[in-house]
Amino acid sequence: MKRKLFTTAALVCCFAICLAAAIADLTGKWTGNLKMEGQDDFPLSYTFKVDGNKLTGSAHTPDGEVDITDGKINGNDFTFSVPIHDGNVLHAGKYYTDSVGMDITINSTKFHSTLIRSK
Repeated sequence: MKRKLFTTAALVCCFAICLAAAIADLTGKWTGNLKMEGQDDFPLSYTFKVDGNKLTGSAHTPDGEVDITDGKINGNDFTFSVPIHDGNVLHAGKYYTDSVGMDITINSTKFHSTLIRSK
């Protein structure tokens, strides 16, 4: 009886983990703040769309929306660029069910930010 109960519990846990992995998807709107030393926090807002291993979407800036470029996704890891007037801002991150950890490289300086899914 204990063995049957343990097996059932293990199967339920495996099913829950698989379901959580299937639900975890980067597609949607994500927001956060970029903390830069000696400056005010800069609000971040992105809309992502995943198609296989291709990541597309836009970054929302005070000057309007900018399409992201060179977006790639591999498992839960992703990279993309946001073109700006004097080059590209490189982004690399990892997404989870309810948050994204992202490293942003601006002029060879790396910053870290955490994004949450917008409702």
